[in-house]
Amino acid sequence: MANEIEKNNKEINPIEIEQTYSSVRGYIVEAQQQVYRAVNSTMVEAYWKIGKEIYEAGGENERAAYGKRILAELSERLTAEFGKGFSERNLQMMRRFYLTFQNANALRSELSWTHYRELIKVADRDAREFYLEEAARAGWSSRQLQRQIHTMYYDRILASKDKDSVAAEIETTEPKPEYEQIIKDPYVLEFLDLPANEHYYESDIEQALIDHLQKFLLELGRGFSFVARQKHFNLDGRHFYIDLVFYNYITKCFVLIDLKTGDLTHQDIGQMQMYVNYYTRELMNEGDNPPVGILLCADKSDTLVEYTLPENDRQIYASKYLPYMPTEEELKRELNIRDFKKLEE
Repeated sequence: MANEIEKNNKEINPIEIEQTYSSVRGYIVEAQQQVYRAVNSTMVEAYWKIGKEIYEAGGENERAAYGKRILAELSERLTAEFGKGFSERNLQMMRRFYLTFQNANALRSELSWTHYRELIKVADRDAREFYLEEAARAGWSSRQLQRQIHTMYYDRILASKDKDSVAAEIETTEPKPEYEQIIKDPYVLEFLDLPANEHYYESDIEQALIDHLQKFLLELGRGFSFVARQKHFNLDGRHFYIDLVFYNYITKCFVLIDLKTGDLTHQDIGQMQMYVNYYTRELMNEGDNPPVGILLCADKSDTLVEYTLPENDRQIYASKYLPYMPTEEELKRELNIRDFKKLEE
């Protein structure tokens, strides 16, 4: 009884708390790493087998009519049953994966599907084998592997006299994350057919601003209908997320909105033009007009609005349809510094 009273009256020792937290955190990180590796290992094995099956069913020429019909049929049925991870583009990637790594026993369990998607792009076989072995040996993250490939690490290491220094660069240019968060990996989410939470990809201030914009546009009264938030699509293995997507039933077009909390750059404008082009080519329905993109630069010192319009009939389209879009003044008013203060409180 006395020992229990003494324990209750004992002051909390910050050092002991820190040690306990560190131990508990370590168990969680280790468990997450094991789950992530297990899912990725299973995914890689499954995609290799799928690629082999598609190749053997469709033959050498994937562009032949018979092979295209097989891919289309498989994609339609698999997507209906297992989700969007089985588009024709993804199935083609699995076929390419099998053709690039035909010896299943040579696949490395340390590497994820994201690693292999990068390795497939390396045309030179010697370089590809080098990157595979180095990524597994050094425990490179998929982003580290991507950077090494893009900066021609293979060629640089062969030409360098100070190989240790060149090898160590990656830890400063692209530090490895302590652990991968399984809920943020789009490929894992697709494989497990789990929905991506719209808030995983936003900071608190961005989330609050997007909440505010979504409500504002729906209350504007100019034909806006909500379609998606953090709309995800991928092109050649790269994942993109559009902050907000609406459909305007007066103008009969999609309206794409992306928010930048820093200065607006030419790259941001180019990316929005790519979003507009993607919706134009892939998601427009019969009778739709071309999409409109709206870029918002919403730093605390200024608000800047940039409209991205279709290339064709740009002037005619702008004069005809922009009256139904929110004006620059309206958008600026919604994102001015007073609104930021309210959102942060």
